[in-house]
Amino acid sequence: MLSTLRIAIQQMNMVLGDFHNNRTIMEEGLARSEEAHADVLLFPELTICGYPPEDLLMRPSFLKENKRAIQTFVEGTAGKKCVAVFGGVDITNDLYNSAFIVRDGTLLGVYRKMRLPNYGVFDEARYFNRGDRLFMLNINGIKAGITICEDIWTPGDPVATYVAGGANVILNLSASPYEIGKIQKREEMLRTRATDYRIAIAYANAVGGQDEILFDGSSFMIDGYGRLACHARSFEEDFVISDVDIQSVIRLNIQDPRRRYVTSSPLPIEEIRVISPTLESKKPLSEPNIPSKNGIDLEEEIFRGLQLALRDYLRKNGFETIVLGLSGGMDSAFVATIGTFALGSEHVVGVLMPSEFTRPESSEDAVQLANNLGIQLIRIPIHDVFRSYQTQLHGVFGDAPFGLTEENLQARIRGNDLMALSNRFGWLVVTTGNKSEIATGYSTLYGDSAGGFAPIKDLYKTMIYRVARWINDHHGAPIPQRIFDKPPSAELRADQTDQDRLPAYEVLDPILRLAVEEDRDEDEIIASGFDPVMVRDVIGLIEGSEYKRRQSPIGPKLTAKGFGKDRRIPITYHRKPS
Repeated sequence: MLSTLRIAIQQMNMVLGDFHNNRTIMEEGLARSEEAHADVLLFPELTICGYPPEDLLMRPSFLKENKRAIQTFVEGTAGKKCVAVFGGVDITNDLYNSAFIVRDGTLLGVYRKMRLPNYGVFDEARYFNRGDRLFMLNINGIKAGITICEDIWTPGDPVATYVAGGANVILNLSASPYEIGKIQKREEMLRTRATDYRIAIAYANAVGGQDEILFDGSSFMIDGYGRLACHARSFEEDFVISDVDIQSVIRLNIQDPRRRYVTSSPLPIEEIRVISPTLESKKPLSEPNIPSKNGIDLEEEIFRGLQLALRDYLRKNGFETIVLGLSGGMDSAFVATIGTFALGSEHVVGVLMPSEFTRPESSEDAVQLANNLGIQLIRIPIHDVFRSYQTQLHGVFGDAPFGLTEENLQARIRGNDLMALSNRFGWLVVTTGNKSEIATGYSTLYGDSAGGFAPIKDLYKTMIYRVARWINDHHGAPIPQRIFDKPPSAELRADQTDQDRLPAYEVLDPILRLAVEEDRDEDEIIASGFDPVMVRDVIGLIEGSEYKRRQSPIGPKLTAKGFGKDRRIPITYHRKPS
């Protein structure tokens, strides 16, 4: 038996439905693995088609392309000695989220995912049937159990049956979405799984943005002691390879025989035997078993994740340049900064649209920000258009006092200007609303909420300030200090601040986390120490704004529960009176 197993991971940014692109990256990964004499090459979940394909799985043409791409890749492995384990849709009398095990032009077996997540952003039970058979890859006596994403997230089957069947390593193909802090939590969970079962784990995760979902990558390998053997970079494609010491796993199980008591289910295990070149014929890796430096601050994690989400949304949907309103406030400054780092200054256009209520310092701050970032700035005052609207509507409104209607008119004029620029130049309008505002409905429908992508819709206002400070500390302070210092304001009427209608964000955001992400009711939140009147008001704003959120653009999920497909609340239902 080999004393080590050389495993490579190709961390991929799949493009959903681009079978040729995905297959090309897979072929490049296989070539690198062959050159490094890897025994196994592991890819992410649904590698060949991308994840999640959703209702594309209902289209016969999509399924035919999936099947053709799998066949083409399998044929292309002829003469290759490395075993490739990749994801795709297995089609028989039903659909299965599957791992295809291939070597030397031959399909050795197909493992079908057993645990189908159907919560949060996942709808796998809508599309796939669950597998009922396990596949154990036996390479010169080293046994590797095949799993897909959710299969490894809970104790028990299928991992327990693999362990009881003598597995030395678990290979896991994943498309695990990102949320703040999840990189560390995921690693800790798999360390626990490895040490509980005394087994090595190779974990290959997807990377990239796909509509509302962001994948961070962060693939890694862990030995039976829970120690990192290698770690791929976060938020970018990567290729990592490591020799997993199987003898240490065996010794560990002799010294600590807890796995003897792991009970298996009656699930059948099909064993695939492969003869691989002995390790002695391989060249040593240049840096074997040395983890890459992957630890990053939480603020940097969010900063890099937002860049990837925005960049991929444009790249995968045929856009090159974004346009946004620059108000001189934090949200627009933050989004412009993210856009500049993600796309380059030549692909970011800011539009300053002052009204009679725009403070001179706000315009100055917007100009300074644009200069700092090196982006194009267009100035389109809205005074005259706003007055024409007032004149036009006077016959209907009469002498009604200035109020919310007039405030929203200004936001909608700005939205129209941005959309006109989008139509003329092909730029994508990105909105600048944050989660605190979107949760409470503090936005104008068809105004500041109009656009094609909402990069910070799942980021609370307090976190935006936190990440913005990190950016200034680490990237030359592009955001003017005065933007940090002045109170947030929509500037739609004289002397306006956000806190005229909302609690201070330092108080509001914790309430929103409890209500939105933890689904706490009013009494529970009040019991946590918050003012009862304030809590009831905030809950009322959340529930009364669902119709607005349904019509707002998508944006990347960053928190435990984001607005969109992650949180599905009916617009029409009987609300309990306060």
